[in-house]
Order: sequence, then structure tokens, then C-alpha cells
Amino acid sequence: MPLKLFDNILRLQGFKITKARKEFEDLKLCNTDDIEDRKQAIVKYHLTHNHFYNSLVANKSSSWSELPVLSKRNLQQPLYRRLGKGFTLRKVFKGKTSGSSGHPFTFAKNKYAHAMTWAAFHEAYDQHGINLNISLQARFYGMPLSGKGKYIELAKDFVSNRKRFPIFNMNDEVLESFVNRFKKHKFDYINGYTSSIVLLANYCKRQKLTLKSICPSLKICIVTSEMLFPDDRLLLEEWLGIPVVNEYGASEVGLIAMQNSKDDFEVNQQNLFIEVVDENNQPLQDGVVGRILVTDLYNKAHPMIRYEIGDLGSLETLENGTRILKELQGRTSDIARLPSGKVVPGLTFYYVTKTVIKEDIEILEFVVKQKKPSFFEIQYVSGSEMSDTLKTSIQKVMDEYLEPVLKVKFTRLAVLDRSKRGKLRQFISEVK
Repeated sequence: MPLKLFDNILRLQGFKITKARKEFEDLKLCNTDDIEDRKQAIVKYHLTHNHFYNSLVANKSSSWSELPVLSKRNLQQPLYRRLGKGFTLRKVFKGKTSGSSGHPFTFAKNKYAHAMTWAAFHEAYDQHGINLNISLQARFYGMPLSGKGKYIELAKDFVSNRKRFPIFNMNDEVLESFVNRFKKHKFDYINGYTSSIVLLANYCKRQKLTLKSICPSLKICIVTSEMLFPDDRLLLEEWLGIPVVNEYGASEVGLIAMQNSKDDFEVNQQNLFIEVVDENNQPLQDGVVGRILVTDLYNKAHPMIRYEIGDLGSLETLENGTRILKELQGRTSDIARLPSGKVVPGLTFYYVTKTVIKEDIEILEFVVKQKKPSFFEIQYVSGSEMSDTLKTSIQKVMDEYLEPVLKVKFTRLAVLDRSKRGKLRQFISEVK
């Protein structure tokens, strides 16, 4: 592959990646006052140059905590109405969210903000010995199966030096073909949705095959977009034979946090400002779980100020000033309301169920759906029907850790329903 093809393509498209990478490196030395200055600067810019954002802020002298929280629903209107003065649809980088939250929308970034997004990924990946220009990626993502979208993704794969492993069908025959590809190519790393790579690791376990033994060039596995549970991490590390690194980001803002070389889930403080707030949109103390808000400090084309990403989590500040994502609990919309009035994160059901079935290799993956306040359906993929003993065990654990008299239905499926991009939601509430 030509040297630095990825960066060179960005340059040809007008993205000043060299300048952005230099600035990103310099920003690692910034202090709290620098961040405050940049927060105020981006707010002032959009109040002055963006009618959409200006109309949302009643009091122009509002303190940071009084500024409105931008929701995905706020942004579900034509993109041209949300662009700042001097920006047109032809002069910005445009993208579209996956819609896994139920509120898809298009977004825009000025070209330098997009370059800073990629500078963040460069910095994070470099810590793990991965060079985005030359390291070969095994990419476990979905993609359009036909039409223009398919060829756009293939072009991106070529430029980014990655080979795609489509994840919509991952039966044993497909997984065998995937393993054979690892025998033929010198992949440097794996990147993709957690649940899909877990399926690959389970296949390796059944075959008693460590992936690195047939692909010695593999260095790390980067999982993203879905929760990484402790037992899944152990499974991946054992049967892939490489360290697992957790990544947290979103297309509209880029890299939010990633495990660094010290295994801290380090927050990107250079081009983003991350905060955790309560139900009144007020910042919470370190260690307290709340709604995650993200501000893009460089996006002048489109306001991303106190943008609610849709997840719950908590932060912690280390002695050296590094901010880490201490806890990530999943989507704010993934909440179960029980008959007693108790409200629990949907993630709770995954943990509860996982404690029972983690030793049963036949259960490849599953999701929990709340149909009614007291009625849940567990959909699972397995080589055989779940045993009555296992079903009883799951029911008992739910009675013990949640509340009694919850009814559970078990449905065995050939494949689980994923989003258009292949993302799997572990818990879904259908209760309005």
C-alpha cells in the first residue's frame, strides 16, 4: 500500500491532517483554564454565527450549566438550517448517525474539525502500535449489500487499509471462511462491534484454535459501539490471543474515550469536552452515574454543544489531570420500569442473565426485550433449545436481583435482529 495513503487522501480533500495532528499533540499539555477558554469560545462563536443555536439560547449570558442540552430530536431538521454563516452543504464534511437510538439525523463538520477528529484516532491508536496509514485492519462491521453505498464503503476500506468482514450472517460456515482469511493476510489488528467479534472468539473456542497462532502479525483487538463485558473480554483475549482495547465514540463527534497503554479508559480532552449531568442538566461529581454530554470544541460549521450522546456513565479525574470514563452503563433509553415502580438500567438484565449462562457455550448471544412492565422475552441464538434447568435458573436470578413475579419467555432464533449497520442492542424496552 502507498505510504500514508489515508492521510494523503484527507489532504487532497482539503482536510489539514498534518496541522491537526501537530495541534492535537500540543493540546495534551493544556490545563483546565485552556479548556474553559475553548468552551466559552465555541459558545460565543455559535451565538454570533449560527441562527439555529442562537434561537435555542434565551439568555445569551448564560453560564455553562444553564446552556441548553442538544438532543438528537433537536437535530432532526434539514441540515442547511443548522449550518453557521459562511458554511454551505458543499463546504463541509457531512455524515449521518446510525439511528440505533431511534433518532437518526445528518450532521456536518467544518473541514478542520474533521481533521481534528482523525488526529484523535491517530493519537489513540499510536499508543497501541497501530498506524492508521499502514497497519492492516480486519474490520467487523456491517455494510450496504448493494448500490452506491456498498461501493463507497469499499472505497473507504481501500483508503483506510482495511479488509471487511460482513457481520449480518455469522454461521459456522461463514466463520470458517473468516478464519481462513486470517491465514492468508498479515492483519495487524481487529476492529469492530463487540458482539460480532465475540462470535468469532466462540467459534475459535469450539475449534480449539487461537487466532494469533494462524495470524502471528495480530497485535490487538479494538472493540467499539457495544458494551464490553468482563467475561467477554476474557473470552476474546484467550481465543484471539491478543490484548483487547475498548473504544467509545460516535460518528457525529468522533473518539470520546479509549483505553490507553496504561489500561485507563482515557477521555479525549483535546478536541472534545465531556461531562456527566443529572436530570436537571447540572454537572455531577466524579464517580456519580448520569447522562453523558459531549461538546465538539472545534466544530464551527454545526453546533455540538452539550450534545446528549444517549449513554449513561461516570467520570473520574486522576492525579495527573487525566480524565477517565470510570463506568459506562449503556443507553439512557435502555431503562426498565418494573411493576413495583423500581427503575433499573436495561444493562442490569444482561448482567443478571450472563451470570447464569456464561458457562454454556451453546448460547452464542442473546438480547432481552421488555414487552410489558412484568413480561420479558429473552431471544437467543444456540445450537439447541435452552434447557428447562437453565430457564429456571434465569427466572430465579431475576426474582432475586430484580423483583419476584416477573414473567420470562425464551425464544430461540437463527440470528438476532441487528441495526442496518450490524449493531446489536442487548436490551430493548417496548413499554411506552
